[in-house]
Amino acid sequence: MSKTPDIGAPAPDFTLDAVRLSEGTAIREPLTLSAQRGRPVVLAFYPGDDTAVCTKQLCSYSSGFEQFTDLDAVVWGISPQGLDSHERFARKHGLRMPLLADTEHRAVDSYGIGMGGKALRRAVFIVDAEGVLRWKHVALVGLTYRGVDTLTAQLRLLGA
Repeated sequence: MSKTPDIGAPAPDFTLDAVRLSEGTAIREPLTLSAQRGRPVVLAFYPGDDTAVCTKQLCSYSSGFEQFTDLDAVVWGISPQGLDSHERFARKHGLRMPLLADTEHRAVDSYGIGMGGKALRRAVFIVDAEGVLRWKHVALVGLTYRGVDTLTAQLRLLGA
């Protein structure tokens, strides 16, 4: 397993296919981390669509979506499932953030959160407007996650 990037280091860049819902329509497009420069990005890596803890985590981020957008922050959910699975998950729970499909574990590997095979550690990384990693939490056991209040407090520390 590779090491997670250090705080203060440039965030590993990646491009992944994503799906997001807009007024009931699924929009599929590639998203690139470096294209988000100018605003902070919350990268929420989660093990699986429609699993108990992942659903609770992403639904909480979706419910608190305005708290992120009020800070001009972008939130991306990232997991190894494909776009069809992500779309079903987003529709079922009304998720408002893009869900990125890391089917080949490119981002998972570059962020050092793979656990061998298709498994990954639940992790959240905050990347600042210049593309520098400013905060991270990597769970040892994926049964808990960092909530909206913790993430928005970290974003405020960036001056977001």
